[in-house]
Amino acid sequence: MRIFENADYPMIDIRKITYAISGSLILISIIAIFIRGLQFGIDFKGGKEYIIEFQKDVTVTQTRSVLTKSLGKEPEVKLFGSPRDLLIRTDAPGDQAVLEQKILGSLSDTYPGNTAKVIKTDIVGPRFAQSIKIAAMYSIFTSIVVIFLYILIRFRKWTYSAGAIIALIHDVTITLGFFTIFDKILPFNMDINESLIAAFLTIVGYSINDTVVVYDRIRENLNIFKTDPFEKTVNKSINDTLSRTIITSGTTLFVVVVLFIFGGQVLKGLSLALIIGITVGTYSSIFIASALVVDFQKRVVKSVKKAVTK
Repeated sequence: MRIFENADYPMIDIRKITYAISGSLILISIIAIFIRGLQFGIDFKGGKEYIIEFQKDVTVTQTRSVLTKSLGKEPEVKLFGSPRDLLIRTDAPGDQAVLEQKILGSLSDTYPGNTAKVIKTDIVGPRFAQSIKIAAMYSIFTSIVVIFLYILIRFRKWTYSAGAIIALIHDVTITLGFFTIFDKILPFNMDINESLIAAFLTIVGYSINDTVVVYDRIRENLNIFKTDPFEKTVNKSINDTLSRTIITSGTTLFVVVVLFIFGGQVLKGLSLALIIGITVGTYSSIFIASALVVDFQKRVVKSVKKAVTK
């Protein structure tokens, strides 16, 4: 891309502006999460599960649409082995037997002449759901700790680790905030479930990969331009990797957007999380992670100078 061939944009110079933008988005996200709470799905809250057998083939999309109106909440509907069998999971309020009759009644009206019967029912209990929630939180926390240690070992400075981890928290918080704010507004399910946890972990991995590429170039340029100010070297490193960052993120984003448009109702929440995460992660790699390294490094230098003067 020619516009990035000899890039020399003042990325570090505008860091106070980008800090303000990011700080505002994070504050809005935290307020939204505090007021509305995280919208957990069946995997985390618990619910009812039904396996329905039909005489003839049925469509998942039509079934989900009909049951959403009947139950008052969008259920999780999947094929269960064959086009005649469906797995339906819902956290709609009500007794299991009552919900079963609602489901069968709606399906009977939707598919006349195609008899449906429940061949298995199950309950996802709150104890099981709570264990999944705790495991998901542990997986995200553990990944962040491991990444912090990896960056620390690789670059030998805590400033790099701190910048990378803050950028990751920035990415996940903004994505969570978006899902909290727009839940029930956008016309598809945005509850936090296991697939979204997988999306968040993917976002963490993608974002840290971009950040490490920039950090590697900073380390290389520090050895080449030894007399240049640290801030200038960091800015040059960001510009050196800008073409690679934009092309990689752009191509990945294109694929995920196609998945969002054509992947069906079930994948919309997952693909939207990836779209937001990749966009915010690319932004944070350029404007947040490296900029924080500059500010942390300045503090380290000031601390050393104070210690020497004493």
